[in-house]
Amino acid sequence: MHDRFGRMAMAVGNPGRGLVAGEAHADAGVAQACARTRTQQMQQARTQAQAMVRGAARQCRAAHESAKRGVRASHAAAAWIVAAWLATAGFATPSYAKDAPKPVGDDVVLRENAVAVPDRYAADTAARIFALGGNAIDAGVAIAFSLAVTYPDAGNLGGGGFMTLVVDRQPYFLDYRETAPRAATRDMYLDANGNVIAKMSLVGARAVGVPGTVEGMWEAQRRFGKLKWSQVLEPAIGYAEQGFVVDARLANARAVASREFGGRTNFDAYFAGLTEGATFRQPELAQTLKRIASDGAKGFYGGETGDAIAASMRGHGMVTQADLSSYRAVWRAPLIGDWRGYRVVTAPPPSSGGIILLQMLKMREDLADRFAGVDLNTPQYVHLVAEIEKRVFADRAAYLGDPDFVSNPTDRLVDDTYLARRAMEVNPDAISDTQSIRPGLSGDASAASAVSAVSAASAADASGARADAPKAVSPASAASASASVSNEKPQTTQFSVVDKWGNAVSNTYTLNGPFGSGFVVDKTGVVLNDEMDDFSAKPNAPNQFGVVGADANAIAPRKRPLSSMCPTILLDAHGHVAMVVGTPGGSRIPTTVYQVLSNVYDYRMPLPDAVAQARFHHQLLPVNTIYEERGKPMADALKRELARRGYTIAEQGFNGDVQAIRVIDGEPEPVADPRGSGVGRTMP
Repeated sequence: MHDRFGRMAMAVGNPGRGLVAGEAHADAGVAQACARTRTQQMQQARTQAQAMVRGAARQCRAAHESAKRGVRASHAAAAWIVAAWLATAGFATPSYAKDAPKPVGDDVVLRENAVAVPDRYAADTAARIFALGGNAIDAGVAIAFSLAVTYPDAGNLGGGGFMTLVVDRQPYFLDYRETAPRAATRDMYLDANGNVIAKMSLVGARAVGVPGTVEGMWEAQRRFGKLKWSQVLEPAIGYAEQGFVVDARLANARAVASREFGGRTNFDAYFAGLTEGATFRQPELAQTLKRIASDGAKGFYGGETGDAIAASMRGHGMVTQADLSSYRAVWRAPLIGDWRGYRVVTAPPPSSGGIILLQMLKMREDLADRFAGVDLNTPQYVHLVAEIEKRVFADRAAYLGDPDFVSNPTDRLVDDTYLARRAMEVNPDAISDTQSIRPGLSGDASAASAVSAVSAASAADASGARADAPKAVSPASAASASASVSNEKPQTTQFSVVDKWGNAVSNTYTLNGPFGSGFVVDKTGVVLNDEMDDFSAKPNAPNQFGVVGADANAIAPRKRPLSSMCPTILLDAHGHVAMVVGTPGGSRIPTTVYQVLSNVYDYRMPLPDAVAQARFHHQLLPVNTIYEERGKPMADALKRELARRGYTIAEQGFNGDVQAIRVIDGEPEPVADPRGSGVGRTMP
């Protein structure tokens, strides 16, 4: 296939430093799953390598653009050819070794270190780590643990997420997404009539997936960090023991969560003290962090903490000691695509967000003539972007799931020819009929049932069957419910880090809903996730909003649920970091990241303006519904014109909390979204 979007099996860095190749796999704890997929991965690697040979010609044609950035295009083309030869000859690296050497590069390429983080405590944590000589990975891991203390509605030990890294100019991706317990079943949230049981996948112990955060942080830091493991835990332990001052945002989040959990969990027993202005201490969590500092990941998944988690689940949830001890984070090859002279490094499945982001960027590029002269956030701009979004969300609904369980047609979904064809479906003068929007790959049997269900759902939606649905729940919940596979929640958190050596971390992690399941493990202070809600509880059936899930994301033991998180890093033609970006927001994550990138590179906005700019969202269903921000509503004239064209405007209460860093001429510019309480800070 001829596509500009990078082959997942291989990423090319500085030719002088060699190549990184091959699909990553889980280690001994998931050896059985690896065995099932190894043959498929090898075949995929060979196919991808052959495409790389063809891609070398494309690299040469890009010589003019590369030359402008000071890179010899012949080096890039040669690297692609060598990589392809290595793969086809059988020498491609099959996995990322857990005990790979830590980076030794000492060349300073940036004037300062920088972070964009959700709160000031995380920024202070990063400053401490950099002062000790730590790198971006050390700082990122320390931030993650600190946020578990000071940002407990989303920062976590009991959740999971994704980390995109660039280390010594090589891109990496770490999947530490939660998994379904071994006792999980496909229909576990359905009643005797096959209907979804309300709240069961949202609240309490039965909503909990096996946590991945601690294993993910352990894996990242011991592979790429410079400091001792215990050093990166010290700031979090201090905040847990000595306390931190609760701000208005967190106090409000606690009040809302308390009403949601309604006494059905032990949430209030632990978090009643989260009131504005109070100094909140968590001595039990401090002891848990000390065990992790002493024993690494084993201090969470085993020993006193692991025993406490397993004991709390007995008779209530499904997570067992066997689930905990067998959990492993997975190094996967990042999804990489070339765009506007940059290399976009983002999340592969089980994230759908990276694919959506690359599809949107490419289709926008294919429609350059339609966007020419169109100002940002005008009726025509909103219409064109919404038409793109219709198609990418149709694909998301049908094809994507955990790559250890399903075969994701990732290469086909980001193929140039395919996306050009999809882009040409866009009518610049009229709204496409939602019932006519299908998953775009031809001859794919896995999408057949999803197609019929989407058609039925859109027909019901268009007929008014769900006319009162926006009144039933908040617009934010409606948008989240329309994530096509689940009720994926927006309450996630993102942090972005670069260091003076040019390494970078973009990390998005989550409990899913605010404070997750509301279930706190006794004597540990650990809040557990409600990530099971991100599976399709009832595949191929429309929910109350006419939203359809897919078999690819059905519940199965040890499976990871599909996500929209897409922590992203842009590299320039030298392989240097140009942008680190990500956001929370559920299904709105990739559309938010797209809008920020487009604002910066298509509309030439300074980064602070690009992040602060009003955003909107559409996702195929509900039919022709554009979601505007509550805090940044559309102008009345814009709403009237969109309504005249046939759109419905709905309000959503949350549209991201972007944390971004742009690097220009060796100078990092960190920006925290003004929608949140975050901090962008440079530091020596």
